[in-house]
Order: sequence, then C-alpha cells, then structure tokens
Amino acid sequence: MINDAPYDLVGVGIGPANLSLAALADPIDGLHTAFFERESAFRWHPGLMIEGAFLQVPFLADLVSLVDPTNHLSFLAYLRARERLYPFYFAEKFHIPRAEYADYCAWVSRRLPSLRFDQPVEAIRWSDADELFELDVAGTGPVLARNVVLGVGTEPKVPAPLRDFAVHSADYLPQRDRLLATGDVTVVGSGQSGAEVFLDLLRGRTSGQGTLRWLTRTPAFAPMEYSKLGLEQFTPDYTRFFHGLEEPVRDRLVPAQWQLYKAISAETIAEIYDELYRRTVGGGWPDVVLAPAVEVTGAAQVNGRLELALRHVQQGGDATVTTDAVVCATGYQERDLGDLLGPLGTELDRDAAGRLVVDADYRVGTSTRGSLYVQNAERHTHGVGAPDLGLIAWRAATILNSVCGKKVYPLPERTAFTTFGL
Repeated sequence: MINDAPYDLVGVGIGPANLSLAALADPIDGLHTAFFERESAFRWHPGLMIEGAFLQVPFLADLVSLVDPTNHLSFLAYLRARERLYPFYFAEKFHIPRAEYADYCAWVSRRLPSLRFDQPVEAIRWSDADELFELDVAGTGPVLARNVVLGVGTEPKVPAPLRDFAVHSADYLPQRDRLLATGDVTVVGSGQSGAEVFLDLLRGRTSGQGTLRWLTRTPAFAPMEYSKLGLEQFTPDYTRFFHGLEEPVRDRLVPAQWQLYKAISAETIAEIYDELYRRTVGGGWPDVVLAPAVEVTGAAQVNGRLELALRHVQQGGDATVTTDAVVCATGYQERDLGDLLGPLGTELDRDAAGRLVVDADYRVGTSTRGSLYVQNAERHTHGVGAPDLGLIAWRAATILNSVCGKKVYPLPERTAFTTFGL
C-alpha cells in the first residue's frame, strides 16, 4: 500500500546537505517534502570530534544564512535559543568548534517536521503507472515522489594494502585510548583530519613511549589555500565556470587543486610545530617521524606487529617499517548506489568514466520523467567545492528553485571578484 499523497520532494539521507535542503524547503508554502535517514538521530563525524578541532569555514557557512540570513534556523538563531549570543559576541570567533557545528545541526534537525529518522530507504525505482518515483522505506512502506534528492554522503576510504589492518580517522575517538597506550603508531594521510589525529596523539603520549610516525603521499605537509582570492574557488561563480569545462579538463584540474581541500590549516601546522619544538627543550629530538612523499604499498602482520612496505614517490626507493597500529586519514569516497537504485541505475546518464552526468542544477541525466538530484556526489562535474559547507545552502536553494520551477530563493548573479574564463 502506498503511503500518503505523492511528495513533491523526498530526500534520501540526512547529513548537512539534505538538512540544509530541508531547512530551506520548510518555509515554502505548498511544498510537500519528507527526508528519510537510517540513523536514529542526526550525527556528523562523531569519531572526529577531537577537542579543539575547528571548522575550516566561517560560522556564516551554516545551513541557511548564505541564502536566507533571516531564516529562523540560522546559526545566530541557534545561539539566541541557547542564550549564548553575548558569549559568542565577546569570543570574537569567526570559526567555530566542530562539535558546536554538530550541535547546531542537531538543534535544527529537531525543529523540522519533514525529517524521518530510523527509516532507511532501501530501494528507489521509477513507476511507469504513476509516473513517479517509488521508494521502499523500512517501517513505512512504499512512498511516491515527484523529485528525489540523494544525500547519502560518503564513506571512509582506506588504501587497499591497509584495509585489514588500519583504523580510519572517522573512527578515531572510539579507538583513541587504545592508540594513546600503543607503543609505535603510524598515521597515514596529511589532510586536516590526519593533522588533527597526529597532533592529538602527539600531545597525549609520553616521552619514550615509542615512535609516532606520520606518512603522506603528498609532496609536503602543506598549508591549505586560505587567501581571500584563493577562496573564491569556493564560490558559485567558480562552480559554474568549472561545470562548463570539458570533462578531460575537469578531471585534470581536481587533483591539481589538492591544496584547496586536502591540505592543513596553517593554525594546525603551527600547533604541531610548537608541540614538537617544546619537546626539544633540554636537548634531543622527539621520537617522531614526519615523512612526506611516501606511499604505503603493502602491509602484513608479522609476529603480532604490522610491517609496512613503503615507496618514496620522488626518490623511487623502497623501505619497510614495523609499527603497532595504523590510523588512515585517507579521506572519503562516494557511496556505491547500486543496491539503492537497482534497475533505475541503468536509466541514468554516465560519462566516459562511468560517473553520473550532473547538470548545473544538480539534476542527474535520466530517461525517466522525474528529476533525480544529488548532493555531494558531483565533484567531477562541479569541482572541489562540492563537499564544502560554504556552498551547501546555495546548492540547496538551486535545487529548490529547479523543483519549484521558479526563483523561490533569488540567488546573486555574481559572487566573486575573480573572472573565471574569458
């Protein structure tokens, strides 16, 4: 039995992206929406809520403000509800703790009646009879929708040689006490998460405990591009420019822009250096190895320890090291949608690499009459800003304008001083 009247818009997954979409959809009169999530409540990277970790974007990159600063679900509205506006005012912090952003999102999630937690979507298909999408929702039954937005997020990515041996940084906090007590620990990956894990372990370990090692394939422990003009590559202007490029050009650009999204904040680099320097007081060097341009090519368990095969990507030489534990801060990858989409997956347009073809409005090309949208699954078509929190409200508003067929949210024609392209 089909549940309720057809929805105008159904969101699959409730992370920040679809939470932003739900928040901006809430005030639109006559728009019938529902958002389904397998978790029992909103959760955002709980394994990475390391004390002292901050967002890499300003607080204005909340769920709504960069599109609708008057929205009742803004970060400032959250502070007012928590009676914390004056403390925030005097703190003079443009960047907020990661845990505070997670608490803000959870606060928003409790104020949106369209959200359905503990109700995973198990399959999506196109119903020719109804000319609508039909979604199988656990505990609810079939649901019909005119438009569907996939916001299922990403999943931790671990290099093949380490899959059976490593802890991913996404699960760091539950393993933290064990790792702090371990003699020799190796962190792999030099992005912000790798730096935060390395710094937390460095601060929590005692001198003489063993070696703390930090390896990365990137050529340096490099600072994230955070200049004002550099950040304009996270604007809608750049997103539109990138989307208009030829596919081979886009594919070359994304890895070349690694310092925009895979590097480390200058503040965290400074904290790491200061902690290392502090440990040289009285003479000697800390028992720490920082090795850029090093790739892990193999791993094996030998006599209860892990033996890692290493290759230097610049020298070309090989080496082995033995360690007691490995933490992989090696990023995330898009989830496989095969089981969710089933036969519908064959109706979707693909590029030469088999990836979804996504238009400027985040709609996937499909032979069905309904519109299927994606959030944070379009880096190959929209650029490195795809997962950036500073663009989620703009992307959500773009999708809503497309779904409603009119500008329910007027968006600026220009957002950057830089002119991208000729």
